[in-house]
Amino acid sequence: MPALSLLALLLSLVAAPAMAHGISDVDPGSLWSFDPWLLAPLYAVGTAFYVGTQRLWRRAGGGRGVNFRQVGAFWAGWLIVALALTSPLHWLGERLFTAHMVEHELLMIVGAPLMAYARINGPVMWSLPASLRPAVGRCLNWPGVARPWALVSHPVSATALHGLALWVWHAPPLYAWALENTAVHRLQHISFFATALLFWWVLLHGRGLGRSVRLRDGIAVACLFVTVLHSGVLGALLTLSTRIWIPGQGALAGEFGLSPLEDQQLAGILMWVPMGILYTGAALFFAYRWLITIDASRVPMVRHAG
Repeated sequence: MPALSLLALLLSLVAAPAMAHGISDVDPGSLWSFDPWLLAPLYAVGTAFYVGTQRLWRRAGGGRGVNFRQVGAFWAGWLIVALALTSPLHWLGERLFTAHMVEHELLMIVGAPLMAYARINGPVMWSLPASLRPAVGRCLNWPGVARPWALVSHPVSATALHGLALWVWHAPPLYAWALENTAVHRLQHISFFATALLFWWVLLHGRGLGRSVRLRDGIAVACLFVTVLHSGVLGALLTLSTRIWIPGQGALAGEFGLSPLEDQQLAGILMWVPMGILYTGAALFFAYRWLITIDASRVPMVRHAG
């Protein structure tokens, strides 16, 4: 079982010192990453969300302004993102394609939707001093900020940016560059997470092409359908390819009894099947909510006709 082998190797890496050469800044004994360029934003967002939530609840009461489910979703998503970027999985991802794919999927289809559901913009705004909030609000409504945001937060734009990040970073030259250059590797992870966060935020909270919740849910189904298709194609290409795309990515494949090509194919299957299932599950959720809204809108018409 590749998943059990991956877990066993991670545990062994944590339990005993190992060679820590590579582009990650890790503790040689534990292989946990301490890259400040990744840790600083994580702690900044977590601190802002906590401070803003406490201020909101002191003012409006517990569970108001941001509810308990959103708080739970935020901290679950934050923890998943933190573990993906700082645990030994991050170190292993530079040496095993399968581990790198697991790391990316945790960022894009687990951590990002949980944090998007939490709608962190409210608590983050409340984390600021009261004297600064009006000025920040005016800045956000300034045309130079509001217009670009309106463009990128359109469902079509968000879906395209998320898909572009997925395809561009799996192009062999760029992927290999990310494995050789620390700054590029950081940019890869940030772009995966940021475009996924935007994508899920638009699906969950965006206005779509209007203010209708029903229209928004219908658009979400279409966006997810497109995403399932193109991510499935990329996963299939990785799985069915007979050549190695990134030769240096499978350095530890032999630890699992895999060749580098088999490691790549397993990574492709992870993108093709589990990622596709999660995107499809989300599409079914939005489709269900869409149908419920349609049925609810018909009830008054039926009663009126009766």
